[in-house]
Amino acid sequence: MNALLRIRSVGAFVALLTAVAPVSAQDVSSYRVPPSPIPQILDTQQTPWTSIAPVGTTMVLVGRPGLPDIAELAEPELRLAGTRINPRTNGPSRSSFGRSLTFQDLESGARREVALPADARVGSWQWSPDASHLAFTNTVANGVELWVADARTAQTRRLLGPELNATLGAPYEWAPDGRSLLVKRVMQPQGAPPVAAAVPAGPVIQESYGGAAPVRTYQDLLTNAADEALFDHYFTSQLVRVPAAGGAPTPVGEPGIISGFTLSPNGEYLLVTLIKRPYSYIAPMSAFGAETFITDARGRRVHTITDRSEVRLSPIGRDMVNPGPRNVNWRADAPATLVWVEAMDGGNARADAAVRDRVLMLDAPFTGSARTLIDLPQRAATIRWGRPDLALVQSRWSTDARTRTYVVNPSQPGAARVLWDLSSEDRYNDPGQPVAKLNDRGFSVLRFSPDGQHVYLTGSGASSRGDYPFLDRLNLATGNTERLWQTEDPYYEVIVEVLDDEARRYLTRREAVTEPPNFFLHDRSGNTARALTDFPDPAPQLAGVQRQLITYPRADGVTLSATLFTPPGYNAQRDGPLPTLVWAYPREFRDADAASQVQDSPNRFSRPGGSSHLFLLTQGYAILDGPAMPIIGEGEDEPNDTYVQQLVSSAQAAVDKVVQMGVADRDRIGVGGHSYGAFMTANLLAHSDIFRAGIARSGAYNRTLTPFGFQAEPRSYWEATSVYYAMSPFNYANRINEPILLIHGEADNNSGTFPIQS
Repeated sequence: MNALLRIRSVGAFVALLTAVAPVSAQDVSSYRVPPSPIPQILDTQQTPWTSIAPVGTTMVLVGRPGLPDIAELAEPELRLAGTRINPRTNGPSRSSFGRSLTFQDLESGARREVALPADARVGSWQWSPDASHLAFTNTVANGVELWVADARTAQTRRLLGPELNATLGAPYEWAPDGRSLLVKRVMQPQGAPPVAAAVPAGPVIQESYGGAAPVRTYQDLLTNAADEALFDHYFTSQLVRVPAAGGAPTPVGEPGIISGFTLSPNGEYLLVTLIKRPYSYIAPMSAFGAETFITDARGRRVHTITDRSEVRLSPIGRDMVNPGPRNVNWRADAPATLVWVEAMDGGNARADAAVRDRVLMLDAPFTGSARTLIDLPQRAATIRWGRPDLALVQSRWSTDARTRTYVVNPSQPGAARVLWDLSSEDRYNDPGQPVAKLNDRGFSVLRFSPDGQHVYLTGSGASSRGDYPFLDRLNLATGNTERLWQTEDPYYEVIVEVLDDEARRYLTRREAVTEPPNFFLHDRSGNTARALTDFPDPAPQLAGVQRQLITYPRADGVTLSATLFTPPGYNAQRDGPLPTLVWAYPREFRDADAASQVQDSPNRFSRPGGSSHLFLLTQGYAILDGPAMPIIGEGEDEPNDTYVQQLVSSAQAAVDKVVQMGVADRDRIGVGGHSYGAFMTANLLAHSDIFRAGIARSGAYNRTLTPFGFQAEPRSYWEATSVYYAMSPFNYANRINEPILLIHGEADNNSGTFPIQS
């Protein structure tokens, strides 16, 4: 069967199903196996995960399989308060696990295989602050265990049996001195889960208190008192301190539903957030009542930061936040200083305000008044702590796509100097992100040069030729930068870790079109780069796949880019056009120049995995991957005011380009995408005849079902009814005269893509 017939046969099959009324369930007796070599690629061991030790002398390689098997996916799942857990293990469901651990010295390259228990399922690995040990969890049939591996000997020991409560985030953290670990433990004994009454005691009642509040369409919510009881049962935990050398755990504080906890850098205080009643049946756990407080090392409360006894929904809209303290955390370079952000405009981005956010600090013992570190005309984003006299604060304002970075002196709060004021969409002029290191307490701080006058920056190095990552040295006084290193053709190479304060030695991850990613140790003093790993090609069946970064104009003059993949050995002049799939995802911009920027590298190594569309390369297709589909709004115009017109214009330009190149012909081009890309696919089929078929995976097609905004749309349905109508392909389904394959997860938990959308 030729490729054109393949596209048409899939489309005809889908069209046939949709034409029959009523549609009956299909009789499928077993799972289908895709054509060769896709199963062989999926079953291949994947490139390991890696983690570099804090002192930069060792890394750990975490071996991982391909896809999980059906038995693992079929394990039980509870859906409570916006989360999904495995009730057998008190951990998350559908997790990805490592199957092996190997320590590797960066200097010698010597490797030490870690002795793991049989059928280990490794997760949540963390280095001790001094890098002497690696802690990790092991998920077994009836719970989650805590183990520690010695980095020098690779020997392991189990610190706790299947008692960890991993339902919410990482279930443990190292104490800053490395001598113990703080662990979330299930209640002992946990007992049997509550059973719902056969006959309900009364109706389910939801009460509003008269305030207008938009609510997203969340999945997996509590629905009745029985769900509340299950939520309490599985999510309640007790913090315990476990000696790293082994020994009995010691309780710390009182039990509760702990959504977050972290020790202060000096180890003397503990920051805890507890979920408490009231619960909600229309919003997830993040909206429930909550309190955030500080205890001493034994768990005795010493200071309360927030105590909310009502359900509070997340505000919807650009730059909208809730009032009150948020982003509460420890200052990384101080013994015990609390830091948080408060909105000075009440969280309302539409209100006039000179100051939007205020960053506040409070030192132990937390009895004094908070000090203002900086007032910001935008929303606070990140803080990079460095030393007592210097930190970097970044803010952003999505409404106008701007971001600022300030140099501040924490010892003299209030004084700040703007280092950068940039467009957040402008990749070509992005100076990069500051390089960090872990201090001796395991907290991330800026890495300074030996003279203390410089920090280091790494970035993507975006340009009209593509991405060429770099390492720069920034003079903090002048703002001038010096380029220390940048990747060169034919490689795509990114900085993984800077290993010393002179940035003389650094670790990179290098790849090329024909070379799989591997780690290299660089030494600038000798201008050398030595390979540390030799990972094989995970899909040698696709060796020789051709990858090309192409650019082309849209009708309005905006320059677009995409990555074109063709099968091994393909030659357009010799072999003629191929069946082609265009796989894309639209993105909004406030600046046409930024929308024209190239967003990829010509030197990336590309292999498919999971549900990747690139698998079609094995069946003789060409793939136009990630063609830019910018939706631009400038001045007072919102991007979505002309969404359909810009979308069709971008798609037409992409197709014209690959047809002109001789790679594709217009009668054998399909379009596809995931989520917002699926939405794009349905719209293109409804509003144009550019494509012969579409694949729409996990999409949303009726915007009245997401009435309080979507993607970067800041307006509600009632504020922009005509826009919501025009953008919903559901309203134009009768115009779709090409076959469309709708794929949707049966239990999709994305708030915007309920399965009812498909």
